Amino acid sequence: MAAKQNKKSTAKKGKTSQEKREVRRPSFKSLLIQYIILTIAFYFTAKSCENARKSKEEAAKAAQTEQALKEKNKIKPARPEDSLQWKSLQNQMGDFAYALQLPPSEPVQVKTELFDISISSRGGAFEKLLLNRHTNAKGKPVRLIDNNQDFNIDLKLKNGKIISTRDFPFVPEVKRTDSVTIVTMKLFAGQDKYLAFEYRIPQNDYMIDFKVYTKNLGYILSDDAYDLHWDLKAYSHEFDPKYENNFTTLKYEYEDGKIDELSALSKEDSDEAEDVDWVDFKQHFFSSFIITGQKPFEKARFKQISLRDKEQDSIHTKHFFLDTRLQPENGNLYYEMKWYHGPNDYELLASYDMDLEEIIPLGWGIFGWINKYAFMPLFDFLKKFISNYGLIIILMTLIVRLVTSPLYYKTYVSQAKMKIIRPEMEEINRKYKDNPMKRQKEIMALQSKTGVSPLSGCVPSLLFIPIFYALFRFFPAELDLRHKGFLWVNDLSSYESFVTLPFNIPFIGNHISIFALIASVLMFVYMKMNQSSQNMSMPTQEGMPDLSKMMKWMLYLMPFMMFFFFNNYASGLSLYYMISTFLSLVIVYVIKNYVIDEEKVKAQIEENKKKPKKQSRFQAKLQALMEQAEQQRRLQEEMKRKRNRKK
Repeated sequence: MAAKQNKKSTAKKGKTSQEKREVRRPSFKSLLIQYIILTIAFYFTAKSCENARKSKEEAAKAAQTEQALKEKNKIKPARPEDSLQWKSLQNQMGDFAYALQLPPSEPVQVKTELFDISISSRGGAFEKLLLNRHTNAKGKPVRLIDNNQDFNIDLKLKNGKIISTRDFPFVPEVKRTDSVTIVTMKLFAGQDKYLAFEYRIPQNDYMIDFKVYTKNLGYILSDDAYDLHWDLKAYSHEFDPKYENNFTTLKYEYEDGKIDELSALSKEDSDEAEDVDWVDFKQHFFSSFIITGQKPFEKARFKQISLRDKEQDSIHTKHFFLDTRLQPENGNLYYEMKWYHGPNDYELLASYDMDLEEIIPLGWGIFGWINKYAFMPLFDFLKKFISNYGLIIILMTLIVRLVTSPLYYKTYVSQAKMKIIRPEMEEINRKYKDNPMKRQKEIMALQSKTGVSPLSGCVPSLLFIPIFYALFRFFPAELDLRHKGFLWVNDLSSYESFVTLPFNIPFIGNHISIFALIASVLMFVYMKMNQSSQNMSMPTQEGMPDLSKMMKWMLYLMPFMMFFFFNNYASGLSLYYMISTFLSLVIVYVIKNYVIDEEKVKAQIEENKKKPKKQSRFQAKLQALMEQAEQQRRLQEEMKRKRNRKK
């Protein structure tokens, strides 16, 4: 019985295990899915490995190619045991072949509060120079130099051979203190025989002392002058490289104070000068100067190429070139110069007392005077209390308009007087319509008698021209407005682009400026108001052009012209002009309706008529000339009548 039960139990367990095995056995469908997944995974894994292998091979190949090119271009150092190669190099390079035996040096890195500098051991010149306190349109430090310049001196040997410093390794010597880092790059021609480039880089100043000198090379180098070459491809730093390129140019000072420049708008330009004190590769807001110090360049040649126009380069703006000569004395070379790599800050440049600030285009004559002694001090004063530069411009506009409001008052008083005597002037026009000389004489007599002068309304308006032109120069040149926003504007020193178009419109571009558009509309309203006042005050004279028709054309033409201009100019100027025109409308409305009393003006004119009016010298001279012209006219008419009688 027990055996039977055990047998049944064993059979039952076997059956259960078999059922479990049947349950755990995977189906054909699941096996197929797993196979597909594994196949796909294997394919992509193999593909990835293949791509990685190819990438490694390509990278290795590129590295080998690059290394081969480097080896090809590299002047291989002579080994002492290779006497033939050593003799060949000595024939070519003289004692400077010694430099090729020295072990290679790493670039010298100098980091200050203002700079991040790297000086190359090959050629001994800057290979990188970044400005730590200024950023470009992408928010990265401004790079004035980043493998985009070539500084070289050609040395002529006594055997007639010429070697270039750019091809030789320099040995660096670095001394660091808390205030300055002194880097001396030496090109050796033997023990204690070398050409040196010495850089004194201050911790907190953009001006770098630069010295070029030789030691114990008098028997190696020729007494002829050495060619110095410096060229630089200026990087673009602003939001719009095309606009930036319009303010990028080469400037220089020569003959003890004269300053000149190449054309910023030309595709290519060149010039030369003598006794050159400094040369500036000027960009919109940054500059790279070489300053000669006590020994000016006797003669220098300059050239610039607009890379955007000639090569459609979107990274650079212009390619600058300087070629000059350094004159040795007693077989040795010694020049003390300076580098300035930094912002076009007027006060900073002026502090060096070398006329460097003259590179900032504030305008000539009275326009520059207005900027230097009026707008710049006012702007600097306001920015001490206000951090928003758009509000500073608005407040500047308000102050300028309040200061110049007396000019508006004089203009509209003059218009009111002309309006009052208009009926009498029209009567004179009708009475003497056939005698223009007599008509003009009577009109002048009336104006003199009543104390009315048409010029008194024109002269105040002319005074606004230098103010506008000064601001036209000020806003694009003001460094503090660079990358400063207001409302939707990103950069008050560049044009505003509220609407970007998918196409270009002639004279407008691919954008629309709201400030420029509003300013043009306000200008139309302002001119419309003025035109109605002028038409009422100035009657049309016989034989004279109808000014009302000309003004009608100007009414519609000027706002369009101003929109074309402002749409592609600094948005700070557009903002100023928009607010200025609005304030002009308000001031004119207040003067005409609440300040000028026409009854009082009329009473004053009547009072003037009763008083004897003494002519000024100008009026007396003009009247005498008109009387002579009238006598001449009468004499010609009399002679004409006599000839007709004879016929």
